[in-house]
Amino acid sequence: MKSLSTWIALLIICIYSPLKAAEPFITHEKSSNVMVLKEKSVQPSFFINTTLDAGIMRAVYNLQSDFEKVTGSKPVILNQNPADSSPLIIIGTIGNSIIDDLIKQKKINGKELKGKNEKFIIQHVKNPFKGVQEAIVIAGSDKRGTIYGIYELSRQIGVSPWYYWADVPVKKSETLYFIKGTYSDGEPAVKYRGIFLNDEAPALSGWAKKTFGGFNSKFYEKVFELLLRLKSNYMWPAMWGNAFYDDDPLSGPLANEMGIIMGTSHHEPMALAQTDWHRYIKKNNLPNVWDYSKNKTVLDEFWKSGIVRSKNWEKLVTIGMRGDGDEAMSEGTNISLLENIVKEQRRIISQETGQSPDKTPQVWALYKEVQDYYDQGMRVPDDVILLFCDDNWGNVRKLPDLSKPLHKGGYGMYYHFDYVGGPRNSKWINISPIQRVWEQMNLSYEHGVDKVWIVNVGDLKPMEFPISFFLDMAWNPKKFNPQNLFEFTEKWAAEQFGEKHSKEIAGFLNTYPKFNRRVTPEMLDSQTYSLENYNEFQNVVNDYKNLALDAYRVYNDLPEEYKDAYFQLVLYPIDACSNLYEMYFAQALNKKLYKQKDIEANYYADLVKTKFARDSVLQNKYNNEIANGKWPHMMDQMRIGYKNWFDTPKNILPEIQYITASEKTERKVFVEKDGYISIEAAHFSKANNSKRIHWEIIPDFGKTKSGITTLPQNLYPDTKENIFVEYEIDFTSTGTFNVELLLAPTLNFNSNKGLRYEVSFDDEKPQLVNFNGKYRGELGKWQAEHMIHSLTEHQILKPGRHTLRFRVLDPGIVLQKILINTGGLKPSYLGAPESNRVSQN
Repeated sequence: MKSLSTWIALLIICIYSPLKAAEPFITHEKSSNVMVLKEKSVQPSFFINTTLDAGIMRAVYNLQSDFEKVTGSKPVILNQNPADSSPLIIIGTIGNSIIDDLIKQKKINGKELKGKNEKFIIQHVKNPFKGVQEAIVIAGSDKRGTIYGIYELSRQIGVSPWYYWADVPVKKSETLYFIKGTYSDGEPAVKYRGIFLNDEAPALSGWAKKTFGGFNSKFYEKVFELLLRLKSNYMWPAMWGNAFYDDDPLSGPLANEMGIIMGTSHHEPMALAQTDWHRYIKKNNLPNVWDYSKNKTVLDEFWKSGIVRSKNWEKLVTIGMRGDGDEAMSEGTNISLLENIVKEQRRIISQETGQSPDKTPQVWALYKEVQDYYDQGMRVPDDVILLFCDDNWGNVRKLPDLSKPLHKGGYGMYYHFDYVGGPRNSKWINISPIQRVWEQMNLSYEHGVDKVWIVNVGDLKPMEFPISFFLDMAWNPKKFNPQNLFEFTEKWAAEQFGEKHSKEIAGFLNTYPKFNRRVTPEMLDSQTYSLENYNEFQNVVNDYKNLALDAYRVYNDLPEEYKDAYFQLVLYPIDACSNLYEMYFAQALNKKLYKQKDIEANYYADLVKTKFARDSVLQNKYNNEIANGKWPHMMDQMRIGYKNWFDTPKNILPEIQYITASEKTERKVFVEKDGYISIEAAHFSKANNSKRIHWEIIPDFGKTKSGITTLPQNLYPDTKENIFVEYEIDFTSTGTFNVELLLAPTLNFNSNKGLRYEVSFDDEKPQLVNFNGKYRGELGKWQAEHMIHSLTEHQILKPGRHTLRFRVLDPGIVLQKILINTGGLKPSYLGAPESNRVSQN
């Protein structure tokens, strides 16, 4: 016989389903363990209190819109008489009459919500009200808890948090079923979790101005919604010449309504932007002296204005002081002055809020030289959060000493995906593999850093993937370990693009930031990798090219509606960086070959120009073509030609050098091996031009390397002009050999006269060849092979060096390759690979 306590325990289990993390609870398969949410003849209704918080109502309306996007029908919102409304989704917060009634009926477990922070439960309940057989309840412990629960349902029915910011398409479905159970993600491990929009010009600022008219409340409404969908709660707004509260008076109330806790950057105290300061002194005709020892009264009044303006809104106030414009304080600054500044700031906070200063959350950022003050003994009151910082490059500078008493206010971390400053800006593209982010933020969390996680994300795009990871990890750092990071990446890829290619896309997202972390794109140049040792430069170029090819293969196989999102999140960062690597590799080869006086230097100079131009083409596609031109200016950030971090934001063509065809070049001799010599036409050792006619290499012409021809193409050499190229060859064999010229299949356009050339070795009499004057059935073969093979026979009587001369007597001849058969040339479609060349005087 069971004891009374056992029966009670069993009763509790029956009443309250065990909580599960927010694992998948939406399915498209009907079964006995599901509740119908949407079928062809069925659509859900939402039941809420009329007094529901305005911020939660925004999320409810978004959920209503999301259902319509997914299913094609719009749920009805009810605030009374839910009877016969099935299926029903009940939405509310503890303390709200609907949710409190369900707790009173023991339909949901109030202990899971009471006193909790930002927690939601999503639960199937039976008979919640008279006339309602079953319902789904989304209940929050507080405002944000409810909002997070609403957006969790949105995400699971098929609306990515990135539906707006990366154009991820909604996954449409006519049927939706809820797997019965109780689901929750628990409470967040980190109290304040957010992003910092920084270094926001020219990309984000240009886009925001074009799209919304600037960084106003319309812009921030989109940002806040994204953050809430990602279970974030905290933000530092854009601050390059911007002032969040002052630029648009609606922005502050909007943040408070939606549930975003506003802060200001590490160097902007008292809920004020640095731009606020410059506007304040100009408006009031005051001295621009950002020095507390010299301008205390003005600064106190200025700081007071920030607290007065924001005192009714949820915020985390930055305290302390750095130099004007994110600069270090003056060398004479002492700790006692800084401690007095904090004391006065807290006095202002207390005076203007009418509460003890510890009732207003505050943070002190130990950024750059401020950390030195802390190390020298500066301290702040116990309730203030100490915000540690990385070195701006993702390497944590300082963590609490766990062997000593910890600061009671707790610790935070200011981390960077983006940075403007020395040694070189890193703003353009994602350089943060989540493996590194995990390692450093896990290190921070294990040292007790759990009050604030804030990350500088620059322009927000294209940092979408690491933002998702950072905020997910901030909610539950213990969820992640080295073995499941790729699993997270794969799930994220599946959420954006579906299951079919999720593993491959995860591989792309995993690999390209790793490549970019080797050296940031802004610091990459033609000297980064070695041309000579271990084939290093060629290998890294091939790595990126192969990644780009694979990324394009998946792109071409994706449904059309996914391609805009895929271009933004995957293809552009890979393709653009691959192109950058190819460009600098070409520049490195141009430099090397130019020093050697090798005419092929010109080919690589042209290739640098081609790749530089392609960078602009890709940028234009991102800015002006994808998503119907939605993202103007978003890829305007400079990345080519940096020398200093403060350079003008304009891409600069890398330096290249050309060799003129008449310039004396170092002799490179082709060496016979395996019974043949194979020569790419562009690799001549000498080119002879006239005043009227010159040789030109056509990069990428034909089947292999390139082609050479004479320009202008309407000038015919006269009897005095000797227009030729020469090739130096080291023969080990002697005998009578065939010389096969691979020529473009140019036809006898000159009144059927044909095109003529002369070919000779050393001082022998040149052989005159008209290779296309008369057709004897060859035309079909020429057209099929896109090549004319022209043969002559020559005698080599002595081994050693010989000079092959190719002279043109007509324009329009394009030579691509030369093959000399000394007994071992094998048949092939492209011709044997080029023979080795050695330098000789």
